[in-house]
Amino acid sequence: MSWTEVRRDDRIVEWERSDGNATIRLRRGPNTWHVRFDRLHQSPEGRGYEGEQFDDEDVARDTVEAWKKEYDVGQE
Repeated sequence: MSWTEVRRDDRIVEWERSDGNATIRLRRGPNTWHVRFDRLHQSPEGRGYEGEQFDDEDVARDTVEAWKKEYDVGQE
């Protein structure tokens, strides 16, 4: 599966998995970066959610890339 950017504004970038059942969001807060993964109940893998906060933007973006690989269908 692939991930496509579906939202970008001054605070949030969000990617959707090509099956439409999962998203990853990078959000810039006032003092931290938040990365979250959200998978729908309807997904064949079932519901899933994970979220982490980071002080460093590079570490947050590295987490986005790692989760894209980790939560790709067939990779779990």
